[in-house]
Amino acid sequence: MADHEPARLTIALAQIEVEPAAVAGNRERALEAIAAAAERGADLVALPELFSVGYFAFEEYERAAEPLEGETLSALQTAATEHDVAVLAGTIVEDLAATETAPTPADEGLANTAVLFDASGERRLVFRKHHLFGYDSSESELLVPGERLETADVGGFTVGVTTCYDLRFPELFRRYVDAGVDLFLVPSAWPYPRVDHWETLSRARAIENQSYVATINGSGQFPDADATLLGRSTVYDPWGVTLASSGDDPSLVTADLEPERVERIRDDFPALTDRRE
Repeated sequence: MADHEPARLTIALAQIEVEPAAVAGNRERALEAIAAAAERGADLVALPELFSVGYFAFEEYERAAEPLEGETLSALQTAATEHDVAVLAGTIVEDLAATETAPTPADEGLANTAVLFDASGERRLVFRKHHLFGYDSSESELLVPGERLETADVGGFTVGVTTCYDLRFPELFRRYVDAGVDLFLVPSAWPYPRVDHWETLSRARAIENQSYVATINGSGQFPDADATLLGRSTVYDPWGVTLASSGDDPSLVTADLEPERVERIRDDFPALTDRRE
């Protein structure tokens, strides 16, 4: 009898260059990254936070806002189908008043919204960033925070999404674990100089939740905001080991994930079962 071949999910983190306010160009780079990831055999490709407009282009949020049925997400949905690959549409600025096909946290306003499409183009989950950054940022003034936590089954994993600043709030991740999540996707726009925080928080979320964590950052500069994205998109396994990572230049980070490794680590070191309320 042949040896059992463990199930695998090949993930690709598309650390694209994000040009401030250049929606059409950024969208094209995202589509090129999806095609390249599929060519490498990826089952799931993930994009950064606000990849279409750029996180620090605050004055452009309203102009770039789209509903879930808008041009950017429709293009990525089509790409998922064409390339037979699941796609996490990093995040976009969502026009809540114009969205028609999903519940929204408010009747109007803007949100920082991620959407996961499966390889058939079906929308599997919507996540709106829960924790809005207030320190030296306009995000908390411009956006409506999300409220819902949705999960999706992809390639043997139960997937949950958080966004950038959410990494600093471990209780959000623990709620997801209670819902069965074992793979976290974290689209981000994390800037210099907080490199140590980026690496430490991401690894901690993997270790304490005994789950895979994939952090997808952008690359690029925002001169008007004096900000530079630090890149370093990384995949951590449930033991906190780095499986793949990048520098700060545009790149495609790939790794093979095994659902059985989550089960094995949780069985061998059952810290989650020792929790006390």
